[in-house]
Amino acid sequence: MASITERSYGIHRRVAAENEIDDACETLSTLGYAVLEGGYTPTEIDELSAAFDDARRHSEDAAGGQGALRQLDEHNTIRVAFHHDARLLVLATNQRVLAVVRRAISDYVVLSQQNGIINPANAAEYNQGAWHRDLPYQHVVFSRPMAINALFCIDDFTLENGATIVLPATHKQEEFPSSRFVRSAAIQVTAPRGSYILLDCMTYHTGATNRTPKDRRAVNHVYTSPIIRQQIDLPALLGESFTEDRDVRELLGYGVRTPRSLDEYFASRRR
Repeated sequence: MASITERSYGIHRRVAAENEIDDACETLSTLGYAVLEGGYTPTEIDELSAAFDDARRHSEDAAGGQGALRQLDEHNTIRVAFHHDARLLVLATNQRVLAVVRRAISDYVVLSQQNGIINPANAAEYNQGAWHRDLPYQHVVFSRPMAINALFCIDDFTLENGATIVLPATHKQEEFPSSRFVRSAAIQVTAPRGSYILLDCMTYHTGATNRTPKDRRAVNHVYTSPIIRQQIDLPALLGESFTEDRDVRELLGYGVRTPRSLDEYFASRRR
């Protein structure tokens, strides 16, 4: 590519980007996706990798075995991964990610879901290998994001192992694009292990085929405005005593649960 000039004319306004967080926010807003370094050491990433594998085994055991999950097409997903191994909660509370998410949505965000994702080896089909939005079935656009996806790369995301494919800027249009546009505009997003791929949840994307002999692993997070219901009621799943950390409780949705009775509603008004 030829060198890009810094000269300009007729421009009175310009986005300011002075650090990696600013860069991610600008790219996410403009293109609908960005890559952000997670800030973890190699040793910490190894620990998270081990936690992922332990969570996968625990999830399968809790469901009655991998076969039971396969019948539901859930065998490549670990629902609420940190529920199966608490070490994975740090991925949801990563302050670099939350800085971007809160700037994009608002200061008050809720974790709608944290799911382990396995892209199976040897070109096997899996349930993320189709075009979708992370707020599916919604053909709308928003003036600012209602939800942000943060996909943590346990393994390197490469062209060979099925790195996520995105259609840039499609968070700005309601319809899914034409086949001609998909063929010309699709971009495969490679990223090193330990980083996050951020997506506006209205950006169309798909997992690609993993043509390597090894499963490719990731942990997906969807952060939303508190007006959006969680995929699974995390406070109900985790229990009232899960944590006393006020920030974590807010993130996990303890403050925005739907009252189940008039007494609960009135009690919430007294707080």
